[in-house]
Amino acid sequence: MTDPILRLEGIVKTFPGVRALDNVSLSVLPGEVHALMGENGAGKSTLMKVLGGLHQPDGGGIYMGRDRIVMSGPLEAKANGIVFIHQELSLAEELSVAENIYLGELPRKSFGRVDWSRLAEQTNAILKKLNVGFDARTLVGDLSIANQQMVEIARALTVDAKAVIFDEPTASLTDAEKVVLFDVIADLKADGVGIIYISHRMEEIFKITDRITVLRDGEYQGTVETANADEESVTQMMIGRKLDLSRNASHHELGDVAIEVRGLSCGGLYQEIDFEIYRGEVVGFYGLVGAGRTEIAETLFGLRDPSAGKILLDGQEVRIHSPADAIARGISLVPEDRKGQGLVLGMNCRDNMTLPQVDDLKAGPFVAEGAEIAIFDLYRDRLDIRTPGWKQKVGNLSGGNQQKIVIGKWLSMHPNVLIVDEPTRGIDVGSKSEIHNLLRGLAAQGYAVMVISSEMPEVLHVSDRIVAMYSGRIMRTFTSDEVTEDSLIQAISGLGDHRAA
Repeated sequence: MTDPILRLEGIVKTFPGVRALDNVSLSVLPGEVHALMGENGAGKSTLMKVLGGLHQPDGGGIYMGRDRIVMSGPLEAKANGIVFIHQELSLAEELSVAENIYLGELPRKSFGRVDWSRLAEQTNAILKKLNVGFDARTLVGDLSIANQQMVEIARALTVDAKAVIFDEPTASLTDAEKVVLFDVIADLKADGVGIIYISHRMEEIFKITDRITVLRDGEYQGTVETANADEESVTQMMIGRKLDLSRNASHHELGDVAIEVRGLSCGGLYQEIDFEIYRGEVVGFYGLVGAGRTEIAETLFGLRDPSAGKILLDGQEVRIHSPADAIARGISLVPEDRKGQGLVLGMNCRDNMTLPQVDDLKAGPFVAEGAEIAIFDLYRDRLDIRTPGWKQKVGNLSGGNQQKIVIGKWLSMHPNVLIVDEPTRGIDVGSKSEIHNLLRGLAAQGYAVMVISSEMPEVLHVSDRIVAMYSGRIMRTFTSDEVTEDSLIQAISGLGDHRAA
């Protein structure tokens, strides 16, 4: 059998009060795509930080081939041929694409001058492989998040890599960009590079990987051949229980119409939008990237002004020009980018939870700490937020618990309408199930819930009705009883009838 190109054996890592990794092992063969899976908080990130030299293990060792190595930091990892492509972008937005890709290794001419011509030539050769629509001289700050992710991926192609670690690489990529990424991975694999692929997306895992290693609570659960596994068995390894992956079949009595939209348009983003959401109902909005779903949510929350149409709350037309207007009228938005738009990562859990209502919690010139703690305790228990206490920085929580903090923040405002954009992006399957149950539970309590999702199983599982959008228009509205996967795909591809069910 071929020797592994990279091995981590018996890795142990302990932080104060927490054993983050307990005798964890992982091996990667040349030309293998090896998935590393587990719930948020299972130890995947800690294991990769040990591999990258950011954490020193308390036990165990790292081996390249048959040689044991000690990683003192990312530069040493790179020198050993280990390249990391992080989910969290680590780019300098003020610099060009070329400068970011070759940062610290810029080609030089005499007297140490940068060889700008050769730099552009080398960079454009790499970008051509990735089939992107920008060049070496483009400022990174002018690129979309998806294209910035492609710049991160381009970095891996500049090194004679032996092992490449992809951490949630498709989280912000379009379907077309995913195809390019998978082609790049196939080329690396053909060149004998070992790949560790970290993702929560089961369809990707079963499409491109050869083996799957699972961690749970910092412990090694096992390694399986992808061809011999299925989603259910891997999920059980990850969370220790079965998940309910069925469609939404719940039926309960609906209340009055909470929000109604008629003829809403916004420039070239969306046109002639009509829908309503009842109290006690989850309405899912499904479509391809650019269909206009997020832009509608931003309009309802006062982040965009519509060019035509009207919004009605409880049957009364309202004008919403700012988030303050929306909040005052009982509309809350859980944004797509929870870290960039929904949370202040350096603040603690309590302060994040109560941020929108600080002025209402003042006792004289000071915020009433007791009232803040009471709100946090209420929603921590109600949403089952797992944190040592309110003093914990929210940036240290898992993705699922961060999302619950954002949801709790807006529920504490007692909204009439809760809009949730991509509720489970970057969240493991166990936490995803909890968020789905939470959304269904909120509807049962009488909330009007609007869910925007790019995942078909998600909208099928949580929605009472599904609004299918294509190119800024509603193609069709389905009830949960009548929708089929084929009809939904046809509608979001522009092939369905432009009508409401």
